Amino acid sequence: MAKQKAPVKKNEKLTLTFEDLTHEGNGVAKVDGYPLFVPYGLPGEEAVVKVVKANKNFGFGKLLEVKQSSDERVEPPCNVFYKCGGCQLQHMSYDLQLQMKQNQVKNVMKKIAHLEHVPVHPAIGMEDPWRYRNKVQIPVGEDDGELITGFYRMRSHEIIKDMETCVIQDELNDRSVHAVRRIANRLGIEAYDEKKDKGVLRHIMVRTGRETNETMIVLITRTEKLPFEKELIRELTETFPHVKSIVHNVNKQRTNVILGKKMKVIWGEEYIHDTIGDVTFAISPKSFYQINPQQTDRLYQKALEYAKITENDTVIDAYCGIGTISLFLAQRAKKVYGIEVVPEAIEDAKKNAELNGITNAEFHVGQAETVMPEWKQQGFNPDVIVVDPPRKGCEVDFLQAMMDMEPNRIVYVSCNPSTLARDLRILEDGGYETKEVQPVDMFPQTNHVECVAEVVRKA
Repeated sequence: MAKQKAPVKKNEKLTLTFEDLTHEGNGVAKVDGYPLFVPYGLPGEEAVVKVVKANKNFGFGKLLEVKQSSDERVEPPCNVFYKCGGCQLQHMSYDLQLQMKQNQVKNVMKKIAHLEHVPVHPAIGMEDPWRYRNKVQIPVGEDDGELITGFYRMRSHEIIKDMETCVIQDELNDRSVHAVRRIANRLGIEAYDEKKDKGVLRHIMVRTGRETNETMIVLITRTEKLPFEKELIRELTETFPHVKSIVHNVNKQRTNVILGKKMKVIWGEEYIHDTIGDVTFAISPKSFYQINPQQTDRLYQKALEYAKITENDTVIDAYCGIGTISLFLAQRAKKVYGIEVVPEAIEDAKKNAELNGITNAEFHVGQAETVMPEWKQQGFNPDVIVVDPPRKGCEVDFLQAMMDMEPNRIVYVSCNPSTLARDLRILEDGGYETKEVQPVDMFPQTNHVECVAEVVRKA
């Protein structure tokens, strides 16, 4: 039997019309039913495409020329958009981005969760979908003896030299990175060379509280000693009165991991602060804190709405991190129990509860799938469980432990619609019903979308 061949060949040039978008934001065009996925193509556009890969059932193309442009195509404001890859959607209107994200969630609800009739609401977007990121981690390199900072070129470890700003970064972060680079360059501090595993300054990390304008600068070096430390501190603090903390982190490993284990505050405070809604958070260099607090507020308000908490309810917040959702829930609940596997995060959560005068939240170190069955054996049955797992979603053991506790309501917050849909299917088969799903655009200009789902126990 003859092997079926793709109807296109590698390097072939074709004029095609895009019909759809993938969940990554690539245009989809078809040749005799054979799909070609092409970055930067938009539905309705006619374009010249070069085939770069032809698999048996689908291929990939490169956009060479747009012959007929979509009304949804816009000019990316970032001068390195087509080199960087940090954002994928700056070429499409914000309305289309939100529509694409809603469709992405609808598709996985249908195909993975088999929940076609569950309402998936339009994605909650931002009034101004730029300059929203409160944290930057940027590599440092050298070019002709001068220090350079910039994100890596797509699919490489080559720093983009002509990157002067990032249009989704907080402007204070941008300016702080430039200042560190300029001062370090003048003082003669060497950049780290990852190929030779030599040099000093590896990365610059900056975190800024959007509501407080407090900034933390973290300088990551290969060396135990930070050269010209006093001069750097003096110039940075004189230039930027909003800097509240300067931290030196040592990472001697030959690794892609940015932060090393050794962390020392060399000037100012151990934490900066920020607020989401009425809750204030203390943020350390390693704290997991949402990148976009403005949209986080909207996400958490929706989670609260779905939780339908009363003053008599007890709540478990699994994967509680530094207590961000827990402290929101505690404002309405009788008692909140947070569980998190990272001990430092639990310490931060306790500090944050104290900072806000919240006394009805308790935090425990451990794996939720281990802790919750122990609590169940002790006769503890929560009214509500809120879960916000990493991208890989929930382990089956955890989902079972959650169902065994028989809460009336589960609120599932997710940064990955596919694993959310997979887990909702398991909960549905275990006696729960998904009422509705709300996408929230936490990461404008990128193909990522956050969701919150309302799940109730069937009568």
